[in-house]
Amino acid sequence: MSGSNVAGGAKKVVGMILAAVVGFPLLILFVAKLFTSGSGVDLSLSTMTKEAISARLQPVGAVKVVEGGAPGSRSGKAVYESVCMSCHDAGLAGAPKFKDVQGWAARIAQGFETLSKHAIEGLNGMPPRGGAADLTDDEVKRAVAYMANAAGASFTEPAVAAAAAGGAVDPATKGKEIYDTVCMACHAAGISGAPKLGDKAAWSERLKKGEDNVIATAIKGINAMPPKGGYQGSDEEFKAAVLYMLNSAK
Repeated sequence: MSGSNVAGGAKKVVGMILAAVVGFPLLILFVAKLFTSGSGVDLSLSTMTKEAISARLQPVGAVKVVEGGAPGSRSGKAVYESVCMSCHDAGLAGAPKFKDVQGWAARIAQGFETLSKHAIEGLNGMPPRGGAADLTDDEVKRAVAYMANAAGASFTEPAVAAAAAGGAVDPATKGKEIYDTVCMACHAAGISGAPKLGDKAAWSERLKKGEDNVIATAIKGINAMPPKGGYQGSDEEFKAAVLYMLNSAK
């Protein structure tokens, strides 16, 4: 056998090996495309959003858990940030975005009870209670009111019963909680004439008419301050926030 024939034979063998190495993956891809043709399935992960990939990786039957506060006592803001934000912040699965006036307008027009019913029972892509089975009906309603109000509604969040909070409202705990989430926005920096927390001179001027008068005025609202500073809970709870601020100036 001549050297040229040996070389030619070796080239054929190498060519067959390369064809097998390259051709097999192409064959697999062709078969995959054949079976998914027309199904709308895209095999490329690059076309999937991070949210979609994350959702597919979630365990079947996974349940969201709301943190912060005893069951039944969590505010609309707390529920939104723990549960609802995951979809309503970016508008996933058709959920109206937080503070999107246009997106919420038609829903707000349905009324608070209808919106709450849909949120509790689930609707379209939203599971019952947003996937947080431990939420009470009132907690879901508070979240609905919180989101709708941010888009222009004037719904009232269901009040938290004193028993759910462990008895009488304590200004040192509940008051601080409300101050940190609501009152701080103005009273920390003294915006729109609001007396700063701990400013004895500013608060003493208001206390000349008596503590009860300060509390009543704060609940009713005055000048640039809306009723209860925009707080959606009960008057008794908001009173704790006022007392918390008054005590800080004593």
